[in-house]
Amino acid sequence: MNRADFPPERQAVIDLEAIRQNVRRIAQIASPAKVMAVVKADGYGHGAVPVATAALQAGAAWIGVAHVREALELRADGIEAPILAWLHTAATDFGSAVEAGIDLGVSGWELAHIVAAAREQQRPARVHLKIDTGLGRNGSTSALWDSVIGEALEYQDEGLLRVVGLFSHLAVADEPHREETDVQLRRFREAVAIAEDAGVDVEVRHLANTPAIFSRPDTHFDLVRAGIGLYGLSPFAGQTSEDLGLKPAMTLKTFVAHCKDVPAEQGVSYGLHYRTGEPSTLALIPLGYGDGVPRIATGGPVRIGTEIYPVVGRIAMDQMVVDLGPGNRVADGESLLGREAVLFGAAEAGDPSVDLWAAAAGTLNYEVVTRIAPRVPRVYLHAGAAAEAAE
Repeated sequence: MNRADFPPERQAVIDLEAIRQNVRRIAQIASPAKVMAVVKADGYGHGAVPVATAALQAGAAWIGVAHVREALELRADGIEAPILAWLHTAATDFGSAVEAGIDLGVSGWELAHIVAAAREQQRPARVHLKIDTGLGRNGSTSALWDSVIGEALEYQDEGLLRVVGLFSHLAVADEPHREETDVQLRRFREAVAIAEDAGVDVEVRHLANTPAIFSRPDTHFDLVRAGIGLYGLSPFAGQTSEDLGLKPAMTLKTFVAHCKDVPAEQGVSYGLHYRTGEPSTLALIPLGYGDGVPRIATGGPVRIGTEIYPVVGRIAMDQMVVDLGPGNRVADGESLLGREAVLFGAAEAGDPSVDLWAAAAGTLNYEVVTRIAPRVPRVYLHAGAAAEAAE
């Protein structure tokens, strides 16, 4: 039998129609603002190019990434839509970015480097000026905002750049009761007013991330940046994907690799922190922290058939164990060896949610999907669905 005839032993299945559905949902909420699909970190682990393609098919107008290298990879794979990259260092390849027509986020220091690249490429750069309204990361301070605007306008008058956008980033929009979002919104409006009074005329003003898209319509402006919502996951502690009308796009699954009966007091995995309370059956799941599953996520759920079992013992680099209990004795009936094992996916399929894995690891759903390692093959569903529908 040819090796290609075998399915992947473990896989992250990405439903691109779910991505399209999520984009349409977000666009409906954000209208008339346009949607930027954020595909940094290889599309939060889902695959930047397939996700960007699906998002654009569904109506997204912009693509967002952190690094210029990510933007250049998208261009190389045929993504022609506007792309914004906003996190730079002195080693960033601004020349290639300008040449490829990549929009660049600017906090202040980058302007000299970008202008030098524009002169070299003999092509004006496209920049978005960022004001720090309270997150404390990138962005110009309020004290320096006037000088950043003045410098950018001087370069624009020389034909070396075009100020395309003004933007900032919210710190606590995932906690809608927090007053800091109101403060950030006020500061952003003030910064925009200062820029406009100085003569800046931009295409887009953007502030809203996924939680603000759903909870703060007053932050939508001309463009919203959809990150975690694009992938069908909720940014809110008290609301599920289904509550928001979103569909999780990633399903992480494998097959039961071993199944055996054990006596009571059987220790499980490194450190023997778990022991069976009675004679039971253990199933080996061939995924571990080498595949991006958090090592500390003991208790995370695994669906085998219609039942969901908790991971017991310590998660290892390549594998984990679930306790099937006394009702699945190998010697007394059907073994679950070779059965599909799903760690997380969509609720409509009966799969555990990625939020349960995030809770077990003490982290966010963002991190769980993003950290799924490259050695887990990505399998794409409905890659040609949009094209077929258009025919």
